[in-house]
Amino acid sequence: MSTPEVLWRPSRERIAEAGITRFRAWLQQTRGLTFADYEALWTWSVEQLEDFWEALHEWAGVRAHAPFRSVLAERVMPGARWFEGETLNYAEQLLAPALAPGRANRPALVFESELRPRTEIAWAELRTRTGALTATLERLGVQPGDRCVAYMPNIPETVVALLATASVGAIWSSSSPDMGPVSVLDRFRQIEPVVLFAVDGYRYGGKDFDRREVVRELVRQLPTLRTVIFVPYLDPDAAIGEVEAEAARAGRRVTALPWSQALAEPAECAFRPVPFQHPLWVVYSSGTTGMPKAIVHGHGGFVLETMKTNLLHLDVSERDRYFWFSSTNWIMWNLWVSTLMSGATLLQFDGNPGHPDLDTLWRLAERERLTFFGTSPAFIGLCMKAGMKPRERFDLSALRTIGTTGSPLTAGACRWIYGEVHPDVLLASISGGTDPGTAFLSACPILPVYAGEMQCRGLGASIHAWSDAGEPLIDEVGELVCTQPMPSMPLHFWGDADGRRYFESYFEAFPGPPNVWRHGDWLKLTPRAESVTAIIYGRSDSTINRHGIRMGTSELYRVVEEFDEVADSLAIDLEYLGRESFLALFVVLRAPGSAGGKGAAPEGAAAARGDTGVDETLRRRLLDALRTRLSARHVPNEVYAIPEVPRTISGKKLEVPVKKILLGQPVEKAVNRDSMANPASIEWFVEFGRARAAS
Repeated sequence: MSTPEVLWRPSRERIAEAGITRFRAWLQQTRGLTFADYEALWTWSVEQLEDFWEALHEWAGVRAHAPFRSVLAERVMPGARWFEGETLNYAEQLLAPALAPGRANRPALVFESELRPRTEIAWAELRTRTGALTATLERLGVQPGDRCVAYMPNIPETVVALLATASVGAIWSSSSPDMGPVSVLDRFRQIEPVVLFAVDGYRYGGKDFDRREVVRELVRQLPTLRTVIFVPYLDPDAAIGEVEAEAARAGRRVTALPWSQALAEPAECAFRPVPFQHPLWVVYSSGTTGMPKAIVHGHGGFVLETMKTNLLHLDVSERDRYFWFSSTNWIMWNLWVSTLMSGATLLQFDGNPGHPDLDTLWRLAERERLTFFGTSPAFIGLCMKAGMKPRERFDLSALRTIGTTGSPLTAGACRWIYGEVHPDVLLASISGGTDPGTAFLSACPILPVYAGEMQCRGLGASIHAWSDAGEPLIDEVGELVCTQPMPSMPLHFWGDADGRRYFESYFEAFPGPPNVWRHGDWLKLTPRAESVTAIIYGRSDSTINRHGIRMGTSELYRVVEEFDEVADSLAIDLEYLGRESFLALFVVLRAPGSAGGKGAAPEGAAAARGDTGVDETLRRRLLDALRTRLSARHVPNEVYAIPEVPRTISGKKLEVPVKKILLGQPVEKAVNRDSMANPASIEWFVEFGRARAAS
C-alpha cells in the first residue's frame, strides 16, 4: 500500500476552532463519549446510528415545533422513517439566523451577474421578500404538497421563490433556462405543477438568450399550471401578457403575475410546520432508461444533512463568505442555498465563469474576500491548462476552504491548488450526489489532505467498496455501496406508486435482506493513520456525468433517433480519473434512400484516427439539436458512424460493457458474447478502443 504525498495538515488553531472539535467535546460532556481519532468517531456514527443522529439533531439546534417520538423506526432501505412525530420547516431553519442579535442588517446574499451589478440583500430584507411571496402563494391557493416549479437561473429571485414555496409546505423543483423544452418537460410533466416561476431569458458569455418561446411552450404543455410568476431578467420591459394569451389559445386560464406584483404587499414570514419527512423538493437524476428519475427529498432530512455537512465536514459558520458555483439544475445549488442555515453570507454568481476570461471567479474571490470557494474539477482543469497562477495575481489570503465536486479530482489538480491558489486551505473534495442528497465521501478540517484522495467517509454514512460478490474491499476498486439508511435519502420517486423503480435504481444489484444501496461509482478505500481515505474512479454504470450533472442516455437517444438519417445510436461517457472528460455519440446511419437499411461505416481504427464517417452537416445538426433541445452541458465531443449497436438477446443496448472496453478492460471480462444478440458488433469497439488508446 503506497502512501501519497500529504499536501496539507491543519494547524492547532484550525483544529481547536473546528465545528467537529466542538461536537466531540460536547459528546464527551453530555454523553461521556470519547474517540481516539476520526475513524473511531465514524465507526460509532454508523454502528450507533440512532445515537449519532439524535446527538447531531440536539447539538446543531434543529428548530422543531413538535418533538419526535423515535429517531429511526427501523433500519431498513428503502422506507426508513426518521424522527416520526417531529414537525419543522426547512425555510424557517434557513432564515433563523436573521433573528440573531446584530444579524438583521448584515448581508445574507451578495449577488452579481453578467446582466446586473453587484447587489447585497440583508437578512432582514430576505425575510421580508420571502414573507411577501409566501402570502401571495397562499392567496393564489397554493396548498401543502402542491408543486411550484422554476425555469430560473441562479439569481436572488430563485432563492426567494424556493423559500416561499417551502414556507407554505409546497414542493419545489427547478430547471435552469439553459435547458431546452424537451428536457424541462420530461421533468416537470411528471409532477404536474400549479405554479411556474420563469424568466424571459439570460445572458451567458456575453450573449443574450431569449427564452420566452420556451416559457410559452411550458405553458402549452403543462395543463395543471394555474399561475406564472414572471421575472423580466434579460429585458426589464419584457411583457407577460403573451403568457396568458398562450394559455387561452390552449383553452385554459393561466394567471400571469409580474415578480414586482407578487412581492408588492408586505407580510411577515409565516412557516407552516410539516412532518420531518414532508416532501421538500423534487430533483432529477437520470437512469439509462425511461424518463428522468423524479427524486423526492424531505424537509427534515435535508436540514439535518446540511447541518452535518456544513458544521462538521466543511467547517462553515456565520463568519464565512461562502461561494459555490452552480446552476439551478444541480443539487449543489440546493446545498448552496441550504448553507444559509449556518448564518454565513452566500455569494451568488450568474454567468459564464470563463467570460471574459478565466480570471472572473478569482476576481470575485479577491473582491469579496471569500473564505469558502466552491467549484468543479472541470474549472480547475481549465485553469491548469491555461497556466494560471491565481495566488500571484490575486489576493486570496481570506480563503480557508476550497470545495470541489462533480467528478474525480486528480492528484495533479490537488497539487496545483496548494501550489498556485493557496498553501493553507482545507481542500474539501467531496462526492455523493443528487440521489442521496448528501456527500457520501467528504472533507474534515482536523484531517490531513493526501494528493488525489478524499479525506474520509461522511459521518453517519456507512460507505464501503464491494466486489461483484458483495464482499468488502480495502485498497481495491469496487462498487460504492451504503449499507445503512441516511435521513436525506429519497422518500420516494414521484409517480412510482409501488416503489419498483426506486428499488431497481439502487437496491437491485445487492438485494437483501438487508438491502444495500449501490450508487454507481467505482470506489477505492485506503486506511491511513487518522481515517480511511477514498478515491472515486468514475461511474460504474452508463449514466452520463458531465461536470457533476447527470443525465440518462435515454434522454439523449430520444433527440438523436428522431433524425431520419439515424437508425440507431449509442452514447458512452468516458469520464475517468486523470483523463479528459469525453462523451462519444455513436450512430448507425440509414442507407441513402432507404427506409430502414443501414449505411456504411468506417472501421473502428479509422474512426479513432479521425474518419468518423459522419457528414459534417449532419454532425452539426445533431449537436445543435442536443444543445438546444436537451442541454448545452451534455453535447457530445464527437459523433462516429458504426455498423450496429451491440445489444443483449433481449434487445438492451450494451452501454456498460462498451464503456468498459473503451476504458481498457479486456473484452472477455467486459462482456459475455453468448448473452448478445449480435456478438460480432463488439469487435468495432475493441478496434476503436485499441486505436484510440494508441493515438
